[in-house]
Amino acid sequence: MRKTLRTTVAVGLAVLASGTATHFTAASFPSDDRTIVHVLNRAGFGPRAGDVAAVRAIGLQRYIEQQLQPDQIADAGVAGRLSGLTTIGMSSREIAERFEIPQLRMRQERKLQAARSGSENQPAPPPRATPEMQQRANQVVQDLAQQKLIRAIYSERQLQEVLTDFWFNHFNVDARKGRVRFMLTEYERDAIRPHVLGRFSDLLEATARSPAMLFYLDNWQSAAPNSPDIDAAAARRRQALGRRPGRGRALGQPLPAAPAQQPVNRPRRGLNENYGRELMELHTLGVDGGYTQQDVTEVARAFTGWTIENPRQGAGYRFDPRLHDDGEKVVLGHRIKAGGGERDGIEVLDLLSRHPSTARFIATKLVRRFVSDTPPPALVERAAGRFRQTDGDLREVMRTILTSPEFLSVEAYRAKVKTPFEFMVSTIRATGAEVQDGLPLVRAMQQLGMPLYACQPPTGYRDTADVWMNTGALVSRMNIALSVAANQMRGVSIASQSLPTDSRGVAEVILNGDVSEATLATIAKATTAPQMLALAVGAPEFQRR
Repeated sequence: MRKTLRTTVAVGLAVLASGTATHFTAASFPSDDRTIVHVLNRAGFGPRAGDVAAVRAIGLQRYIEQQLQPDQIADAGVAGRLSGLTTIGMSSREIAERFEIPQLRMRQERKLQAARSGSENQPAPPPRATPEMQQRANQVVQDLAQQKLIRAIYSERQLQEVLTDFWFNHFNVDARKGRVRFMLTEYERDAIRPHVLGRFSDLLEATARSPAMLFYLDNWQSAAPNSPDIDAAAARRRQALGRRPGRGRALGQPLPAAPAQQPVNRPRRGLNENYGRELMELHTLGVDGGYTQQDVTEVARAFTGWTIENPRQGAGYRFDPRLHDDGEKVVLGHRIKAGGGERDGIEVLDLLSRHPSTARFIATKLVRRFVSDTPPPALVERAAGRFRQTDGDLREVMRTILTSPEFLSVEAYRAKVKTPFEFMVSTIRATGAEVQDGLPLVRAMQQLGMPLYACQPPTGYRDTADVWMNTGALVSRMNIALSVAANQMRGVSIASQSLPTDSRGVAEVILNGDVSEATLATIAKATTAPQMLALAVGAPEFQRR
């Protein structure tokens, strides 16, 4: 079996590196069922048993149209599967009250006890977080990660789940930065998910106002350099966080010991350009979108005063005019009059969301995700044109992409390598596994190198082959496949009678019959049904979508 697995990984690397499945040529363009499988792999997370027949019955065009209208798709079964995840329906305030504030009180008490136990000459070290404290701190993100996996596996609204994943990466925040983990649930649920098929401008504004984004990119601390209230406001923010000036700290890490003497003159807080830069480079215009460093500074000035009411208590966005730079600004040649207050930021968002560079940048990213790592220029132009014509209507942009000849072409068929998230979800869907506990899947995502909600850079996780195509990744995927197939992953089970026990039958179910002779021969070498299943899931055909 080990030799068979090594052969599978070696063949898989060769096929993935080639950029195409070895047995496809222009003359063997996929049949109607193959086209359905292609759409299910791109507009969703891969077919389950019976999905191809169901789409065939209603027609591919109607299926795509249904997916573009997710609110009209019945999806009651998912709610029951999510019922045990207690935090996913909570507000950030409720999460803070139940999970963060009690820990902070406990940590402060431990700190005081440690200080009392130390001598004047040898201060006691700061208290470390207990396992119980860390576990409670992690529960919110663990619940959120489980719901992400469960929705992707079981939801009938597959396109909505794909786009929620896409747009979260586009507007990425890292759960490990300070308070973000307690703001994350509300961020994905209320800022991202409702807008993935709406207007881009609404999505952009929702993320700009989100406490998670304000905290992650430090805009909540940004203030006009000459603001008369800046020192008092900074002191209030530090008091709200219960810490001194400094970089964010992941919950559970010890607070530093108090210095023997406070400096007389603290550095003044001022303009923070992090959000202004990422807003243009990553969220709208793109790195080649035509902006300058002066534009970054002007945008940062426009967003001074966009802050958080009280981060520690889970409060929401508010505009603080005391911190705002109310002077005139010029962004991309557009003059913003003095005295606009909060409206300055809104004017910048409107300007950026309607800029031609934004239309092209967003269209390129969507075409790259749904069609090819090398986006066809003609389709990018049509999608960008539709973006401009409809004032950023993302549903119309997606309709343009999903009904395009490029999307349904032979060149697009299996042209994308699955990310670890896509691999994990499609494995559970293809095998018909039942998930009683999603936490082992969350941990498996860490083994695959893609821990959910824990991508540090604001770029988010990439979805191109060069990031995920290597020997170590394929070995990890094979190990996960073996664990699932042999019912060795706790909380995940496959009914033995639900799958065939011969190699061709397994290839038909897992790979929809679209399999090379080399892969079929490899599967046939397995000595048990779980091994056959694992080899099918580990096959190069299954690694592509």
